[in-house]
Amino acid sequence: MSKTMTRALGLAALGACAQTAHAQDVTLKPLIDARLRYEHVDQDGIADQADAATLRVRSGVQASTGPWSALVESEATIGIANHYNDGLNGRPLPLVADPQNIEINRAQIRYAAHKASITAGRQVLDLADQRFVGPAPWRQNEQTFDAVRVTWAGLPRLSIDASYVWSVRTVNGIDGTGARPTAIPGSNWFGLVSYTAPIGTLTGFAYLVDQNLAAVQGFRLSSQSYGVRFAGSRPIAPGWKIGYIASAARQSDYRRNPNRYAASYYLAEANVSGKVLAATAGYEVLGADHGTALTSFQTPLASLFRFQGWAGKFGTTPPNGIRDLYGTLGANWKTKGLISGVGLGATWHHFDSDRLSQHYGDELDLLAQAKLKRFTVAARLARYKADRFQTDTTKGFLSVEWVL
Repeated sequence: MSKTMTRALGLAALGACAQTAHAQDVTLKPLIDARLRYEHVDQDGIADQADAATLRVRSGVQASTGPWSALVESEATIGIANHYNDGLNGRPLPLVADPQNIEINRAQIRYAAHKASITAGRQVLDLADQRFVGPAPWRQNEQTFDAVRVTWAGLPRLSIDASYVWSVRTVNGIDGTGARPTAIPGSNWFGLVSYTAPIGTLTGFAYLVDQNLAAVQGFRLSSQSYGVRFAGSRPIAPGWKIGYIASAARQSDYRRNPNRYAASYYLAEANVSGKVLAATAGYEVLGADHGTALTSFQTPLASLFRFQGWAGKFGTTPPNGIRDLYGTLGANWKTKGLISGVGLGATWHHFDSDRLSQHYGDELDLLAQAKLKRFTVAARLARYKADRFQTDTTKGFLSVEWVL
């Protein structure tokens, strides 16, 4: 979406709301959130260590009247301590993909009525568990989509969610270039049909990803994925419940992708949670075809930080695929006074290949966080111990977030 188109959409959206203002009042809602984060990276094979302190601020306004709403939001990321490779500056330092940036993050118009909605413009897409399509919220520059999205829930227990995306606004910001562009054009189609039953929700999905830019892996990240997902939870005792997720998909090449391949995806996860304690165990497989680069199962539009460890060693699935056996233990307390909640967590990953029986490595991720009214303060540590893939890496994170 060009700057001219963005401005035009914003004006048209506000105009649409104004047209109905004679019959109904217009409600204005300010949108402000900020995150200050420090990230330290010590990676074997790179002589120096990275230190990145960045501040991200989003601000905007949403105007609503009746079934119509319009939203415009800016985003700015400022580098405070810049001793790191941001993916664009080419410094011989570990990567922290948070370049300085200022841009229109969202500019959309939405109509919602009669259990249906349509949203047009630059927007956030948060689909299912974000494994295939998400906003990459961990990165300071959010991933957004120039798209039209339609949802419908006109029948009991049945819902449909369909999107057409013509441009993906990446986390690289306005200075993105080459293999890390500002935006990736293409004809992307996403569709989910869900049926909700007492024991959970069954979803059939299709993700047709068109990375129509030669600089991005020579079109080799274009793919079509079709599958199903089932997720639900049930109480098992007073104050306790069990949750479960199962998913399977098949992926193959799409549009201009020169590779010819087919690879499978599987996920099985179970968790038990109470008022304070929670435990999760899972097994995720991103399969391989014949071991050639980018013929394994890829999810380039996912919110990658949520999957396969915080050290970020598997943003691109290796040629031989990956099998991730993981477990998490966590505890959360609600408190009174200045601190309203405290959380602790530990996650362990055991990474293997999908073919050739290679052990890639293991990772331990630790989290401690506290909520103070509108603030969230968090400390994280990720330690990846390499065996036959990548190198030993330690990352530490400190962050403070504030949301209006």
